[in-house]
Amino acid sequence: MDTFLKQFVNGLSLGSIYALIALGYTMVYGIVKLINFAHGDVMMVGAYTGYFILRSIGATPLGLCLAFFGAMIVCSILSLVIERCAYRPLRNAPRLNSLITAIAVELILQNAMRVIPFVGPNPRQFPTMDTKFFNLGIVQISNIQIIVIVASAILMVVLNYVINYTKTGKAMRAVSYDMGAASLMGVNVNKTIAITFVIGSVLAGAGGVLYATAYPQVDPLMGYIPGLKAFVAAVLGGIGSVPGAMVGGVILGIVETMTKAYISSQYADAISYSILIIILLVKPAGLLGKKNVVKV
Repeated sequence: MDTFLKQFVNGLSLGSIYALIALGYTMVYGIVKLINFAHGDVMMVGAYTGYFILRSIGATPLGLCLAFFGAMIVCSILSLVIERCAYRPLRNAPRLNSLITAIAVELILQNAMRVIPFVGPNPRQFPTMDTKFFNLGIVQISNIQIIVIVASAILMVVLNYVINYTKTGKAMRAVSYDMGAASLMGVNVNKTIAITFVIGSVLAGAGGVLYATAYPQVDPLMGYIPGLKAFVAAVLGGIGSVPGAMVGGVILGIVETMTKAYISSQYADAISYSILIIILLVKPAGLLGKKNVVKV
């Protein structure tokens, strides 16, 4: 039971990060029907931003807060540049063009970080606070896991409020439902889509700092695997569904840690990707996704 509870907490921590990153995938897809494969590398840029801030200030609670805000700001600016220069010109083009562009942006970000002199291709140790453990009844949890879980939960609650109870969220839902009709009703479609990219990248930046805090190492390729698994989580929960991305991320994180604990760490990735295949075969819309009925 101790091992189970420990791995459950580990899975909840990892799943919270997957959920944050998956929210960016599902929000962008819900509005422009684009799988933004560069999203994981936006997370990587956020992790590096946090790294340089913590190196300058120190791994203190204040430094961690500044690392969060710095990563969010840098990733939001980066997402605006990507959306304006790479995705907006192809909005009315065939989806395959946008998909190839997303892969190209992913490769550009990875290789650009590798050749930047103050970044480079070599892994770096991410500054973290000293690890302390707390006993909560029958389960032991570290301060790092508390930060990851609490910060992720707060960001998800804020996102849920923005989407459901603000004018911006109403515009996002309107564009997602019918872009043409929303434009005719006075909604600024370009602005709404840009805001969606920014919100998703803000969450990715925070997720990058949390991921590097939990697994203290950064390198230019670090966003590839978490980004891919976050995509699996988005499909698992239902691509386009915000609650589905949250649920899918948590489920995937718990499944991965339980696999490492009770089967083998070598099978963890294989089982994660097998979930994607099974979901696409059994329930293509995902756990909380809705089927699109086309009348003919």
